[in-house]
Amino acid sequence: MFRINKHHKLLTFLLSAFILTGCNKNLDQKPESTAGKDAIFGSEDGLKLYVNSFYNILPGINDTYKADDISDYGARNLVADYLRTGAYSSRQSTGWTWTNLRNVNYFLANNNNPNIAEGVRNNYNGIARFFRAWFYFNMVKRFGDVPWIGKPMDVDDPSLYAGRDPRTLVMDSVLADLDYACTHITLNDDKTRSLITKWVAYGLKSRVCLFEGTFRKYQTGYNLGSSANEWLQHAADASKAVMDSSGFTLNLSGGTDLSYRQLFISTAPVTNEVMLSDVSSTSLAVYNDANWYYTSSTYGVRFSFTRTFINTYLNLDGTSFTDVPGHETMTFAQEVQGRDKRLKQTIRAGNYTRTSSGKTIPAPPVFSYTYTGYQPIKWSLDDDYYDNGANNTNSICLMRYAEILLNYAEARAELGQLTDEDWAKTIGALRSRAGITEGLTTIPTVADPYLQANYFPDISDPALLEIRRERGIELALEGFRFYDLVRWKLGELLLQPWNGMYVPALDTPMDLNGDGKMDVAFYKVMPANPVSGVTYINVGPTSNGVVNPQQLSHDTYGELHWLDNVSRDWQDYKYLYPIPLTDLQLNPALGQNPGWD
Repeated sequence: MFRINKHHKLLTFLLSAFILTGCNKNLDQKPESTAGKDAIFGSEDGLKLYVNSFYNILPGINDTYKADDISDYGARNLVADYLRTGAYSSRQSTGWTWTNLRNVNYFLANNNNPNIAEGVRNNYNGIARFFRAWFYFNMVKRFGDVPWIGKPMDVDDPSLYAGRDPRTLVMDSVLADLDYACTHITLNDDKTRSLITKWVAYGLKSRVCLFEGTFRKYQTGYNLGSSANEWLQHAADASKAVMDSSGFTLNLSGGTDLSYRQLFISTAPVTNEVMLSDVSSTSLAVYNDANWYYTSSTYGVRFSFTRTFINTYLNLDGTSFTDVPGHETMTFAQEVQGRDKRLKQTIRAGNYTRTSSGKTIPAPPVFSYTYTGYQPIKWSLDDDYYDNGANNTNSICLMRYAEILLNYAEARAELGQLTDEDWAKTIGALRSRAGITEGLTTIPTVADPYLQANYFPDISDPALLEIRRERGIELALEGFRFYDLVRWKLGELLLQPWNGMYVPALDTPMDLNGDGKMDVAFYKVMPANPVSGVTYINVGPTSNGVVNPQQLSHDTYGELHWLDNVSRDWQDYKYLYPIPLTDLQLNPALGQNPGWD
């Protein structure tokens, strides 16, 4: 049984002096029954106050940059229970929570006061329906079929004990909500990037329809392939609307060396590209803990990119790095040179520096954090002041224009409609921002064998392969990857080895950032006279009497490997999470998702 509050609460007007001037969902305001229904629904100020409670549906300020913890392109401290045989069941499952939906439905059921102009009411209904679409999209991604509830229900409503509705009915309803939102939301621009605008609604429609179209195409067991192109066309049309009319552009202000990373470390959202953001605020003490998460040896999962993924970053001339003779044995300091400039804006590499106690110091990968050598910096600030706790002042983007370009390119390619002009405006533009000089204006004609062998063996279209490459690189650590694998039906990629940088030999210190100072060495027997300032990593068969989880692929040399000794398992039923056991016990009519019985 889904959970609801018996008594709906209304937002207190004591907060209105602040809230009516803007929105920050991280305040986590709770509605209170201090005002009558007429006071709320009888004025535009009341409607505006109410809809601010819906922002809790969006991800929290600490959620987005952690959402790729289960992905095919990263190693972590432990194998997630979800990928271990028998370790995850309906007893561990979460997310079957419906309180936010009832809040939205209560608003929609009562926003009918004739004293308020119809256009005003429709605007706020559009915002409400945007959030209902966001809520249901996430529920369908996680659980598949879910109950469609279009009204507020009390605890004695018999519909509480009904079963789930078909995916098709729910997603058609989500699309209807998004179409309404796109048509009726009147706000075209919000400089804070914290409010829902018409173009954010189009952006969500682009995201939702791309997901559903490709899901229906590749998840063939649902027999929904005949409607896939309809959804893909909706995705292309919504993306094109944003591209043509919203005024958003790619951020280029920092040049090829910084413009990408600016999006993820700026205190205020970069407004020309960021469409929606979790905005940090020093005055309201709204911070995130990204630095702590990506620098700590104990907090978080110590996410580290794999070498298989890092190999997908192109050379600056647009050629594949994996076509370079000898790339397999390049050291870390060598392989990061002359590459797509997003690489050095995503991981510690090259001449990356940080500030410590007011001093600028070189900052190569730290092996008390990273398992592979590819340590993320995408969301981390360059001062170790922020490393211990929730201190970060950077805002966290939830939607940006680059995603819309990728959605458009992928939808058009899946429909067989991609043109050279489309390519130049989307993939070409993103690669140009990253410093890549060739292949920006015409669709590629040769499939990359590395992408086919390691990621997409069933894809022969060169353009689609490159679009998927681009999506992985551009949106890394923004929370898209797991559900990209779901919609492409590529869950088995989650079983890829967790490989790292190439180590030529044991007992030989390596300079990772080319500054002439040795940083790390790998050993089976700790040397009697270790070099000062070098971190020594045991890659022998055992460590402290147990199997060593970190070893080299060829024993005394080769790629670093992490946790090869722990098996991982993927079964297709894991494309959906199980209905939590307690909810299924309360309402057996829900039924369990196949495979989780």
